[in-house]
Amino acid sequence: MKSATLAQIQADRAAKRAVVLATNLATGAERLIYPNALDGLEPLLAAAVGNAARNDQSGNVDTPEGKLFLHVFNPPLRLVVVGAVHIAQPLARMAALAGYDVTIIDPRSAFATNERFPGVTISTEWPDEALAKLKPDARTAVVTLTHDPKIDDPALEATLRSPAFYVGSLGSRKTHNARLYRLHKAGFTETETARIHGPVGLGIGAKSPAEIAVAILAQITERLRQPKS
Repeated sequence: MKSATLAQIQADRAAKRAVVLATNLATGAERLIYPNALDGLEPLLAAAVGNAARNDQSGNVDTPEGKLFLHVFNPPLRLVVVGAVHIAQPLARMAALAGYDVTIIDPRSAFATNERFPGVTISTEWPDEALAKLKPDARTAVVTLTHDPKIDDPALEATLRSPAFYVGSLGSRKTHNARLYRLHKAGFTETETARIHGPVGLGIGAKSPAEIAVAILAQITERLRQPKS
């Protein structure tokens, strides 16, 4: 890898930008391709880059310019959980196993403790303040779990203003409708609030905190890997 290429990749990583290094296996020629800027690229290569970045999977691809090796450099996956409730405990563990950097946000310091969430980053700031520092990006999922509008709503408002790839909120359909009403009164459009998965999680009949965590992580995975489904 050329020094200039490496320097640009490091800059992209620092800025949390996804980038794919395409190397011609015959000539060694290098080029950096950005998955969010594929317009004008040869269609076969554009599709291959998009798939590689979406699936976090490097590999070879045959193109009109020859065989290329696509090396994916994605920002880390992050999961921000608002509410240090029972469901958050198995969800944090499962998400970490799935490769996410997990942060728990809850201003109620009695719940957000290292004993309950060992090895997990914890913030006891109010969600809007914490999220302003975390800056959710296109590799970030945010889930609110408290049922308390004073905590969940500021988190949702901050997240809906970000490019987070997944937004989910715990609660019944009645609770979610009330949530949407409050967000619309706060100035958010129906298109914006349609990003919220509520009730959160795939409809698999989950009951226990661990089952609900499975449903949530499954829905996050579906949104990440099959964004148009």
